[in-house]
Amino acid sequence: MKTIFVKELKMNLKQLIIWSVSVGLMGLFCILLYQSMEGEMKDMADMFSNMGAFSDAFGMSTLSIASLKGYFATEVGTVHSLGGGMFAAIVAIGIIAKEEDRHSGEFLLSLPVSRTKVVAAKGLCVIIMLCAFTVICALFYMTGFAVLGEEIPYGELLRFMASQLLMNLEIGSICFLISALSSRINMGLGLAVALILYVFDLIGRVVPDLKDYLFMGPYSFANASEIFAGEPVLYSGIGVACAVIVLFVLIAIFSYNKKDMAS
Repeated sequence: MKTIFVKELKMNLKQLIIWSVSVGLMGLFCILLYQSMEGEMKDMADMFSNMGAFSDAFGMSTLSIASLKGYFATEVGTVHSLGGGMFAAIVAIGIIAKEEDRHSGEFLLSLPVSRTKVVAAKGLCVIIMLCAFTVICALFYMTGFAVLGEEIPYGELLRFMASQLLMNLEIGSICFLISALSSRINMGLGLAVALILYVFDLIGRVVPDLKDYLFMGPYSFANASEIFAGEPVLYSGIGVACAVIVLFVLIAIFSYNKKDMAS
């Protein structure tokens, strides 16, 4: 199991570096741009806060983009949410299916290790990669605050990054199950899962009748604008996320144990 785990980490290291540095740098550049746009932001803040559904969807009705915290929540928060969700989907969607797709499953399963341990090793690899992605991005964001000489909002930033990690784990668990059921790497399907869940949350914040169902999606409890505005923790959304992660991973293990590998 340890050998499989280490091998998966090495194989996915390049992907981790590319995604974490790309998303982290985009967030860092957004933060650094704030200083040059600070004057314009004060003029734009009132306009953006009164754009009805658009303001509600992106949190501009509760936070002012004239402040760095508000700007970070609405701009960088969106970049990280989308980037993190897509990264989680890409990592998880192929980590099991690739063995059958690349015809390496026969060799892997001929080793003296159970299928359960194979899935567990790959699942642990996904968790470690998502944790590393979160930490690396957080370091980039804190660097941005430090360069501008602004106080780092450690409380809000920690809650945001922790919520994003749980959100990514939920998206990853959905794609992990798809990977266990599939015989091919469905990269497009994985990205579709992340984007559909994001759009569901976005629409739910605009359409009043859907707001009561937002907790069902992974983006509900990880919204940067709500976190930086000091809104209470959405425990129902967190509960659903934990249940989905545990249930989908267990189903993935069970399904892979019963699966007939294609030659």
